[in-house]
Amino acid sequence: MSRIAVLGAGAWGTALALSLQRSSQQHTVTLWAHTATHADAMQATRENTQFLPGFALPREIEITSSLHDAVDNADILLAVTPSEFMGETIAAIAPRLRPEHIFVSAAKGIEDDTFRLMSQVVAAASPVRFATLGGPTFAREVAAALPTAVTLATHHSDVARQLQRDFSSESLRVYTNDDVVGVELGGALKNVIALAAGVVAGLELGHNASAALMTRGMAEITRLAVACGGRTETMAGLAGYGDLVLTCTGSLSRNRTVGVELGRGRTLPDILASLNGKVAEGVRCTTAALGLAARHGIEMPITREMHAILNEGRAPQDAIRLLMTRPGRDE
Repeated sequence: MSRIAVLGAGAWGTALALSLQRSSQQHTVTLWAHTATHADAMQATRENTQFLPGFALPREIEITSSLHDAVDNADILLAVTPSEFMGETIAAIAPRLRPEHIFVSAAKGIEDDTFRLMSQVVAAASPVRFATLGGPTFAREVAAALPTAVTLATHHSDVARQLQRDFSSESLRVYTNDDVVGVELGGALKNVIALAAGVVAGLELGHNASAALMTRGMAEITRLAVACGGRTETMAGLAGYGDLVLTCTGSLSRNRTVGVELGRGRTLPDILASLNGKVAEGVRCTTAALGLAARHGIEMPITREMHAILNEGRAPQDAIRLLMTRPGRDE
């Protein structure tokens, strides 16, 4: 049995808290909400009506808005905050971290401006033992205990064994990996490609275009991941193709949904406002992905065109035309 604090009470954090509470290991699970208002509402209704309605929160899951209490009473810290807040979160808790703490990131993104991965953000603030969670996961399906497989990547073999044991259940199968960079970049960059896949769907360009977009998108992801120290085989696994296929095709994907609406002609501010506080990580990650690619001299044409749609006013139809008329090359 472990004491686990889930830091972040969005849809994904809530789903993971429910999954951990169902484990046969009988963990002590605490769910931390950023605001007292949100925590109080969940305590009163035993439901996260704002981000994951329809799933009862068992009394065994403690809910708090005190970040310090959550950290002090846990051995494993599972950070499920949006990637833009990871630096703020780790800075706030770094003085309270103990040698026995394990820090698990479930955020899928790249830091703005610095282009750091979450492992680098955490390492800059604390020497805590780090792991990252990746793979094809929709929060509602994990919350509903539908069969799901994930990858936990860490450089510490003992941490890998412990987390595999602690996170596994009849509905969550956990694989381990030591390619932290590959798993992190697979999770972050697939959101950008999912935006583009949504654009293809919104423009009604057909299944051929969708399959080509995903395949060439994975080529971009793999080029950058390998340049940053990741492994090609990681991109062929759950954190690569698995996460990409789910996010590019599933109707529960927020990134794909944003892309669909862009393809249909809605403006980005209007689309983001309709998410009601939920985050589509790919919107922010596109700029950081291009910055990281430029640093390593990697070409990412789909990502570049997605950035032009989001930030430069390029029409989706024009972006597709530019991709289709690029000079020919070997695959």
